[in-house]
Amino acid sequence: MKQFGLIGYPLSHSFSKKYFADKFENEHISNCQYDNYPLKEINEFSDLVANTSLVGLNVTIPYKQAVIPFLNDLDAEAEAIGAVNTIQIRNKKLKGFNTDVYGFVESLMPFILERNHLKALILGTGGASKAVAFGLKKLHIPYEYVSRQKTDNGTTYDALTIDQIKEHHLIINTTPLGMFPNVDDAPSIPYDGIGDEHILYDLVYNPEETLFLVKGKERGAQTKNGLEMLHLQAEKAWEIWNK
Repeated sequence: MKQFGLIGYPLSHSFSKKYFADKFENEHISNCQYDNYPLKEINEFSDLVANTSLVGLNVTIPYKQAVIPFLNDLDAEAEAIGAVNTIQIRNKKLKGFNTDVYGFVESLMPFILERNHLKALILGTGGASKAVAFGLKKLHIPYEYVSRQKTDNGTTYDALTIDQIKEHHLIINTTPLGMFPNVDDAPSIPYDGIGDEHILYDLVYNPEETLFLVKGKERGAQTKNGLEMLHLQAEKAWEIWNK
């Protein structure tokens, strides 16, 4: 039996286990099992790997960066991004990859094909934001971060102005704000600056439409949740595990 799974904490929000269970059934893939492994601390990771016969893992909040010191090797793209969401395990050797960037770029492409001079705001500075930033660089889209603390390439939520919102027509939420069960939360940005020229992309996929996306849609923006990105990154992870 090949064992796969997901690490993070908490994991009540995750669709991955059901996604892979459905994949195994629908594609008649036998002798494979996918389980959730909620780790309260990243230090539990070593015991998990040592005491199971895992051959592949996905990584979600809050461990996409914290897991890196536990790995033997990194794919070049994961190393450049500085975050890992997929781990290949061969003979107890662990190699980290990042399939989030693939999922993000592929799912965003239909929205930007006819757009020139697009500028982006990335809400959040966690592990997921790093894959998004890497993807935007690939697409030659300049970006700034928005976070609670000032960064070299960005601003804070408190300092963000309506004019900045109007200048940046692509806004990507990489934070867990609005994720089930906290569905009444949304990033604190000046939504009045959003119009029909905007694209709001939320990496959250549960609920299907977060308050962030609702607020954008009310002002005429195009909106996109993270579900397609999840599917695309999962398929890329499956490809890596079966190389």
